[in-house]
Amino acid sequence: MSTNVTLVTVPGLHGSEGAHWQTWLERQMPDAQRVEQDDWDAPHLDTWSDAVRDTLAHIGGPVVLAAHSFGCLATAHALTRHSRVALRADVLGVLFVAPASPFKFRFAGAFDARRLDVPSLVVGSVTDPWMPIDEARTLAQRWNSAFVNLGDAGHINTAAGFGPWPLAKHFVETLARRVGVERDEERYAVQLSA
Repeated sequence: MSTNVTLVTVPGLHGSEGAHWQTWLERQMPDAQRVEQDDWDAPHLDTWSDAVRDTLAHIGGPVVLAAHSFGCLATAHALTRHSRVALRADVLGVLFVAPASPFKFRFAGAFDARRLDVPSLVVGSVTDPWMPIDEARTLAQRWNSAFVNLGDAGHINTAAGFGPWPLAKHFVETLARRVGVERDEERYAVQLSA
């Protein structure tokens, strides 16, 4: 990943322990940051999305987000609830891994899955206890995200064997690189038309 792109991880319920793929990914990326919550055991959509917004507001450059479980809902909520100006970060793309079911977390606040204006990828699993694969695919469609089915991968967390996960790094780097190429092409097209 380009050295000027910051990785921001957004863990889900209970945070991501030391053996989790998000923690491993943070160690692979220089200057990676993690969205912190005041209470990892009390998911609340507005509060958690405000933490995403506050973290992004302190980063002065391009960002790729890597969210897991309820962190996916908080991230999408932040991106649709706050303007890019309010976020202050240049979000290049989002990796949503094993998003939690908005229905199962309806007690945490009303979630409206709206189209995102940033490139994104949803990674789901046919054996995820927190989100049936068909619902994950539907969520990806509503967000206008690409979708990857990992098959029998559980909740794509430490319990399911996802500690070091090079594919997550590949997804994050691809989001950063793809958007960078698109921006270069746009700049080149503008220069040609001038």
